[in-house]
Amino acid sequence: MDLFEILSRTFFDFPSMLAVFPQLLGTGLINTLIISLAATVLGTTFGLILALMAISPSRWLRLPSRIYTDLFRGLPSILTILLIGQGLARFSYQLFGPTPYPLGIFALSLIASAYMGEIFRSGIQSVEKGQLEACRALGMSYARAMALIIIPQGIRRVLPAVVNQFISIIKDSSLVYLLGLMVGQRELFRVGQDAAVLTGNLSPLMLAGLFYLAITVPMTHLVNVIDERYRNGRRRASAPQSGLKEVDEVQQHSGKALETGRPAPLTRHREQQYAE
Repeated sequence: MDLFEILSRTFFDFPSMLAVFPQLLGTGLINTLIISLAATVLGTTFGLILALMAISPSRWLRLPSRIYTDLFRGLPSILTILLIGQGLARFSYQLFGPTPYPLGIFALSLIASAYMGEIFRSGIQSVEKGQLEACRALGMSYARAMALIIIPQGIRRVLPAVVNQFISIIKDSSLVYLLGLMVGQRELFRVGQDAAVLTGNLSPLMLAGLFYLAITVPMTHLVNVIDERYRNGRRRASAPQSGLKEVDEVQQHSGKALETGRPAPLTRHREQQYAE
């Protein structure tokens, strides 16, 4: 048995992949997207609040934001998920029942908000101070200027970093299985792992990895296209043109006017330019 056959049987056993494909698509993918999207929405909301606290002139707002960011950025994700999932399990059971999703989403949102806060803070502070001063000079309040002018520009500048953080949340959602999942609650990694244990083959896990790639890779390229469009504008800059043609047309126009005693008609191209 050669090396190629060993690798194909271990990682690319197509019958094993086809057998687990419906579970990955119908159960694992849906649960992974639910966890990731919910954690991203909460993490983005909390992160924006943390960013505003971090740039606040009040020390009593900056200090808690700094402590929170250092704490949840410094702890490993798996440790945070286990501390939240096991420490608050009894409280969560009374509210939501046996599902670990609320605690898993809460733990992931705490982690994401620490990173999102730093991303938003850097984006907001990258906006020129003169824009805020101009808004204040026009009579806008600080809150209105931040909400309408400064924050939208800051978020647009860090859009690739925000999407990268969303990709990280998708990958970290695989750690929720440590809290214990029932059959219908399994995400992509758990479905692939269970199938790999039953079949004694790593092909189901390889297929789960392909599902993760199918989510993350297109998002990366899409946000790069959007970012490039924002930076370069919707219209492409045309190549510079020489002004000699315009000079020749003016001279020709003046010559005909002197010969005939009346203005020469403009070309259709010039009429369109003047009309614009």
